[in-house]
Amino acid sequence: MKHWKYLLAAAFLVAAGTFVLAQGASEQKPKPKPAPANMFGFPSPELRQKPKTAVAPAPTPSVTATCRNTGSFDRWLADFKREALEQGISQRTLNAAGSQLTYEQSIINRDRGQRVFSQGFLQFSDRMAAGHRIKGGQAQIQKHAALFKRVEEQYGVPGPVIASFWGLETDFGGNIGNITTLPSLATLAYDCRRSDLFRKELLSALKIIQRGDLTPDQMIGSWAGELGQTQFLPAHYYDYGVDFDGDGKINLLRSTPDVIASTANYIRSLGWKQHEPWMHEVRVPARLPWDQADIAIKHPRSQWAAWGVRQANGQPLDADEKPASLLLPMGRLGPAFLVYENFGIFPQWNNSLTYSTTAAFLATRIAGAGPMSRGKEGLESLSFEEIRELQRLLVKRGYDVGKIDGIPGAATRAAVKDVQMQLKMPADSYPTPDLLNRLRGRQEAR
Repeated sequence: MKHWKYLLAAAFLVAAGTFVLAQGASEQKPKPKPAPANMFGFPSPELRQKPKTAVAPAPTPSVTATCRNTGSFDRWLADFKREALEQGISQRTLNAAGSQLTYEQSIINRDRGQRVFSQGFLQFSDRMAAGHRIKGGQAQIQKHAALFKRVEEQYGVPGPVIASFWGLETDFGGNIGNITTLPSLATLAYDCRRSDLFRKELLSALKIIQRGDLTPDQMIGSWAGELGQTQFLPAHYYDYGVDFDGDGKINLLRSTPDVIASTANYIRSLGWKQHEPWMHEVRVPARLPWDQADIAIKHPRSQWAAWGVRQANGQPLDADEKPASLLLPMGRLGPAFLVYENFGIFPQWNNSLTYSTTAAFLATRIAGAGPMSRGKEGLESLSFEEIRELQRLLVKRGYDVGKIDGIPGAATRAAVKDVQMQLKMPADSYPTPDLLNRLRGRQEAR
């Protein structure tokens, strides 16, 4: 299973007054800030097609794009090769990779058409944190018990967290992708949308080849250029890959020790704290200061307990001073989680709220937590088109929601929270049919 990810190690940014974690979002109004780039996503395997021309065609009219490619790919490639030589890439490496540095229009089409994270949390987590991944993660930890123990001792990251990403990204190596990496990276590096990001990724891929870890033909992965069993972008592969099996090469496609250790090494680099929690499910009362349910807002567990938050089994919370945030991925009627400092690594891996929460939840299930509550009666979600309509209505009210893309990202959630407060609704930042109807009515009243 793949993931819509894209980025270098973006810091975990948070929109003030809302939960950040969503693809392509800017920050709250009135002064937007850039959201973190999406790190790892879910492209499905797709056969690569040979380009028919060296001049890159513009995207087809059916593809939503924010920019248009009108230049010559050949000229761009010549400039890139000169830059690569200046960056220390040898002519031998360029020659080895040269036949695969091609343009693929199908990659641009895939890049423009992502919708996976428009799914609601329950829908997405039901599919991605399913029983076979829970059992699969537990089986992998048992099978490689000594290896996981060594890795945790060295890097401080527990097996369930590593296994969660391993399962979500490729079903424990069973689906690493079948698309040749270099054409994807060359296409995305040329493309106007994120050229700077993928230019660096393409250079990193060439460094991996030059270091001797993989040959160009061995570089097979997802359509967005991710490599290996936990789908590292090339820069992460090059910077955080570990030769844990001691064979002199870092092989994240085939070596289980290299995969597990490299994943832990990268997670540690994101700020993981050893022996600290990351998430656990809770019950919330019918009344709560809902505007405090925000990843940017932390309170001691004693305060959450005083407000009536309890453990998932109904027992009281530990009323201590450990800081935690209340995460309501589907609003006050849906599942509820207390999340801690270590949760911050999940949105750095993938800044979608849907993916991040699912990955963290799956890790708790692999670690032995019980099934998740489905929430309360009356839980409703907006469709992709309804969220787009909501975003348009918010823009008309003066909010900056970033792209009108059907994905309730940081800026959309910030605007929703502000409007909920204005309308005297529970301000849980979650877009509902009731809110959409109220905004429709106010629009008509104008």
